Amino acid sequence: MASSRIQRVKERIERQQRRRRILSIVGVVAVIAATGLGMRLVGFTVAELVRQFPVWLSFVAEFLNPDFVDFTLTSKERNIAGLDGLWYSLTHPGTIIESAGATGSSGSVLVAAAVTTVVVGFTGTVLGFPLALLLGVLGSERVTPFPFNFIFRGTMSTIRAVPSLVWILIYIPLFGISPKSAIFAIATDTIGNLGRLFTDELEEINDGPIEAISSTGANRPQTVIFGMLSQVSSSFIAWTMYVLEINTRIAISLGVVGAGGLGQYISLKIQFGTPEAYSQAAAGLLMVVLIVISVELMSSRIRARLRPGESQGSSVFDTIKGLFDADKWVGRSD
Repeated sequence: MASSRIQRVKERIERQQRRRRILSIVGVVAVIAATGLGMRLVGFTVAELVRQFPVWLSFVAEFLNPDFVDFTLTSKERNIAGLDGLWYSLTHPGTIIESAGATGSSGSVLVAAAVTTVVVGFTGTVLGFPLALLLGVLGSERVTPFPFNFIFRGTMSTIRAVPSLVWILIYIPLFGISPKSAIFAIATDTIGNLGRLFTDELEEINDGPIEAISSTGANRPQTVIFGMLSQVSSSFIAWTMYVLEINTRIAISLGVVGAGGLGQYISLKIQFGTPEAYSQAAAGLLMVVLIVISVELMSSRIRARLRPGESQGSSVFDTIKGLFDADKWVGRSD
């Protein structure tokens, strides 16, 4: 009898495994079929890909020789082309500083475009942070009772439903197509995205500190500040730094529609359609990579320093000083 029971269990397990395999195969086939249907819907054909592939390769080849003639105002005025423009600017830092302040030339000078991109991403994040914090806190069920918290959740969801590329179109009548429109578009986008992250973080806090603060006779705002926000302050900073990374990339994208910065520089060069313009656009792409990596590296290291125990037992001065420790940045120190 025991052997028959084992046999039945074995057969049931085998049936379940066969069912999973069949469902997996059906799922893969369904995904492939849906992908093929979608490609057919947009008019994609393999013949077109084969026909246009050599044209695309020749287009990409134009980007393999970056031209930094527009790196600074000086290199542009003196027509110092190729990598010589970059080398000259690096060996003459004054030209970089001079160009960094020429934000009015962000569509034609790489350094000015890079500064504009960083400023737009950073300023938009800072402007959006206060409302993101307010809506994020009020959207948590621990702070605002259900269903009233969904008023704030719904507001954030509505903001997130509209892409930043659409928000900038909404702000164009107010500021025109300019970095100012991009800043407010990013700020609005930050309210929805960062606020939702704050709300989700508050949902996971412990009840102990909240009960401890309440038992002392603290009022509701004091309980929220000292019992709830004190638990998630480091997480809030980390999420803000993460959104700053995203907003820097968004600032580049908004530049493509004319809002200034590196996106506008690259877009204008590609529109010229000449080999020289493509080489200059390649230099702009390299600047994009440099900025994105730099912002992400800085953000990740600051978030790492905010982890529990990372700076335990250290003074504020030592913690700030540790941010500039080269060994810790590359992971060589304990």
